[in-house]
Amino acid sequence: MSAEVRILSATGILGSGFREETLNRAMALHPDFIGADSGSTDPGPYYLGSGETLFSDSAYKRDLRLILLAARAAKIPAIIGSACTAGTDGQLDRLAGIAREIAREEKLSFKLGTIRSEQDKGYLKQKLRTGKITPLANAPVLDEGVIERSAHIVGMCGIEPYIEALQNGADVILAGRSSDTSIFSALPVMKGFNPATVWHMAKILECGAACVVLRKYPDCMFATVTNDHFVVEPPNPEYRCDPVSVASHNLYENSTPYELIEPSGVLNTFHAKYEAVSDRAVRVSGSTFKPAHRYTIKLEGAELAGYQSLIVGSVRDPVILHQFNSWLDGLMKAARDRIRSVFGPDIERQYRFDVRVFGKNAAMGKLEPETRIGHEVGLLFQVTAETQELATALMKSVGHIAVHYPVPEWSGLITSIAYPYSPPEIARGPSYRFNMNHVVEPASPLEMFRIGYENV
Repeated sequence: MSAEVRILSATGILGSGFREETLNRAMALHPDFIGADSGSTDPGPYYLGSGETLFSDSAYKRDLRLILLAARAAKIPAIIGSACTAGTDGQLDRLAGIAREIAREEKLSFKLGTIRSEQDKGYLKQKLRTGKITPLANAPVLDEGVIERSAHIVGMCGIEPYIEALQNGADVILAGRSSDTSIFSALPVMKGFNPATVWHMAKILECGAACVVLRKYPDCMFATVTNDHFVVEPPNPEYRCDPVSVASHNLYENSTPYELIEPSGVLNTFHAKYEAVSDRAVRVSGSTFKPAHRYTIKLEGAELAGYQSLIVGSVRDPVILHQFNSWLDGLMKAARDRIRSVFGPDIERQYRFDVRVFGKNAAMGKLEPETRIGHEVGLLFQVTAETQELATALMKSVGHIAVHYPVPEWSGLITSIAYPYSPPEIARGPSYRFNMNHVVEPASPLEMFRIGYENV
């Protein structure tokens, strides 16, 4: 086993960008591979449900072109996970198509490995019947009906599919949905490095330059891993890491700063040490890794919730704001009454009406501790229904009721809300919701993932 492995994280999410000059500086440090995440559940369920992508093909192509050119010039692997946001088979095919375009245009040749993460519904139903699917905290009810009506279901792969592809000579690996850290852990674990050191490094590198003191824009990050520690240092001279910035990244997208749960085990960073080795680099050591007593894969599913129409408006009248809560409650009741009178009593089961109040509690809802209202508030009215036509029709009734809803202090017809658009109704289109927070126990780490190879 070599004394160290050197790892370049190109960016926090493919398509968000990085500086070409930073990549060139990082390549001068002779990395053993280049990794990049390409997806997340952060943008919500739409991308899993619809199959659309967070970034444009042009944005993906720009980043991937630079990565492939650098990796092939250095003859090192390039590993991309969670293809095009949610990691569905269609999104993986889209990214693979972009890679082929780049290869043709730049006259590159390489062995491409693809890891498919989308799950067969029949397979999952069988796993459910045999008790091999377990809910996580606050999980929704999962039954065969939920599985069947899901638009897409993906499994979050661990390091094993990546290792399989690397051992079969893949120069470029594009994966569907993946654990972010598995992208960076697979090769060093395959080479025999301490899993505790490797997984902790991977957690820090997964978001590119996010672990610097002040990240002004997305960029690359570099780590050197030995068996008992790793050193992380940004290749961008404008950036620097310190022990606090590196340690704090353990909490990012994590419910605890001390544990990171992966398919094959749990990283524990409680006893980790973060030491500055320069004014820009940090040495990390002391973590532990406990192998899982059973290997599990997290499932992510999304289903169509309906179609939405929105109206954006604002209220500045101090008389209304003084009694805002009662005014809004009355407005919502009046809007529902109007909808019932126009569409009949059966309409109640066919739509949902929500309002977000910006300037009051739009971000935190009932958890918001600050109850004061400023000189104005913004209102976002939202109707979700079975079809776009119905959602827009219902919102037209809401919009007219809302704009003229009175308060006792005013007589005659008033205009209470200002709408910035005409018409005020905005057809948002299909809306999706996540419908799973579960793990499945496969017979082997590779069972749920299909690995393919081609010479590009």
